[in-house]
Amino acid sequence: MTFMPPDYLVFLLAGLGIIGIGLRTGEEVVRIAAAIAGSILLIWGFALTPLPFQLLVEAISILAVFSVCVRCLRA
Repeated sequence: MTFMPPDYLVFLLAGLGIIGIGLRTGEEVVRIAAAIAGSILLIWGFALTPLPFQLLVEAISILAVFSVCVRCLRA
């Protein structure tokens, strides 16, 4: 029996890989195209992920934004 990774994991890893390759290139057009293609794959992969993983990522992003907002209020 062969192991087939879940679809969302394939899309997430492909999106991260394309963005990583795009960041290493020197040409600006290729970099922009890779960023757009990688973002589309990341969004697609994130939409396919199970709900607990989506809630975890959302909670982490809210905490990160909240800490930035608190620093702005103190300044």
